[in-house]
Amino acid sequence: MATRGRPRHFDRDAALREAMQVFWEKGYEGASLSDLTSAMGIKAPSLYAAFGCKEALFREAVELYTSLEGGATNRALRDVPTAREAIEAMLRDNVREYANPGKPSGCMIVLAAVSGTTENEGVRQFLAEQRKAAIADIQQRLERGIAEGELPRGTDTEAMAGFYATVLHGLSIQARDGATLEAMTAIVDCAMAAWDSLVKRGTKKR
Repeated sequence: MATRGRPRHFDRDAALREAMQVFWEKGYEGASLSDLTSAMGIKAPSLYAAFGCKEALFREAVELYTSLEGGATNRALRDVPTAREAIEAMLRDNVREYANPGKPSGCMIVLAAVSGTTENEGVRQFLAEQRKAAIADIQQRLERGIAEGELPRGTDTEAMAGFYATVLHGLSIQARDGATLEAMTAIVDCAMAAWDSLVKRGTKKR
């Protein structure tokens, strides 16, 4: 017989994955402690013992989400040979993931805590930093395009990165609102049709 009061053993990694799914589907504030413990198959004391608190659990869930679901963006920006193709691959690959019926729609980092109560400001700031880092990665890929001679020197990579990140974030919201893969693909088509105009408009005279 188990010793009385001994904490229940569980698979921490599996529990974290379940928590990620709950946060992804319901957002930070929408995910109740009951939702989390039910999905994770544990009691509240075990959650606190293993993860500290709800916010700490959420931060770990975001890290897991980034490692599991951030691959499409990372691969596109790292491996696709040209900047234009990399941005297009980033958008199209993410759209396919957003529309995957086997997963919650949209991007957890965009949707989990855009707004909320003042006591959760730390969570919103945490996610804002995650999004800023993603924009910086896009800008870095565009800067690489300049270095490799694909884009003209003086191209406003900051504005272009902000534009394509905004498209990506908007697609996440569209997905959560029920947009079809076909509808989101059409939006990507429009965004990529603007590429040449953005490069020309953003080029600074030197």
